[in-house]
Amino acid sequence: MSKSNFERFIRNVEYSKHCIHCEGLDLSIKDPKHHPSYEITTSCNLNCVYCYSRVALLNGTAPRPGYYGDENPRAITISQYGEPLLIGVKKVAYIIKRLREIFGDVRIDLQTNGTVDFSELNGLVDLAMVSLDSSNPDLYKRITGKNLFGIVIKNIEKSTDAGITTIVRSVYLPGINDDNIIELSKILKEIGVHEMFVQPCSVYNEFKDKLISMGFDMERAESIYDFLKVVYRCSLNLKTVIPGCMAVILKEILKQIDVNDLRFVKRRIIAIHPPRIKRNWRFTIEV
Repeated sequence: MSKSNFERFIRNVEYSKHCIHCEGLDLSIKDPKHHPSYEITTSCNLNCVYCYSRVALLNGTAPRPGYYGDENPRAITISQYGEPLLIGVKKVAYIIKRLREIFGDVRIDLQTNGTVDFSELNGLVDLAMVSLDSSNPDLYKRITGKNLFGIVIKNIEKSTDAGITTIVRSVYLPGINDDNIIELSKILKEIGVHEMFVQPCSVYNEFKDKLISMGFDMERAESIYDFLKVVYRCSLNLKTVIPGCMAVILKEILKQIDVNDLRFVKRRIIAIHPPRIKRNWRFTIEV
């Protein structure tokens, strides 16, 4: 790893297209909220070891179906909890069409685990974010509990072939998928993925012991420097970005310290409160 190239990358690290218009980009906002979202279901066909949606279900903070957000949104996520495509691609398409009728020119971001073919949503979604944390079936099954790696890769290929702006979002799990996530970046380049969105893992107490039993390194997970090294190595294969809120805070930190001093900067990885949507519920669309 070239030290000068690494430092240059960190100073100019980009955030995902998905983060554009997010309140987290504005440091003057004291309690930023995620994008407005349309929640479809809290059900999921996977059982990921770090899933905040399951934590919300366990704690009674999961959302009911419907739109959460402002009257004039600039971007809407479908959706932040559960796997939306489980209700059927045609029903999701109908919901998106109705949202565009209601809100007009609004960016629609689909968030999915990629186990259902969504290529026919081309022209309806502005971008699709597919969750994938592994480059091989064995580790994929350890993380998700299901043997569906090949299906996800095939559906990502269908998405890019259909012309959908496709982003793969990977959660960095030190001790579990360190080198694996870098191999994944090579695969994603080959199948035409537009960008790789790597984010650090937030650890909920409900699943802390399970993660540790799998080899998750709590100490390294606190290290921003280690996280950025992995992001940089992925970026050597295809465009790799980080969460917008993290990118803007990082730029503020680097106004005060040198890149090498990031070795001493730690992030809090234990989530104190169960996840919940901060935005107000507005309405639901019957399908």
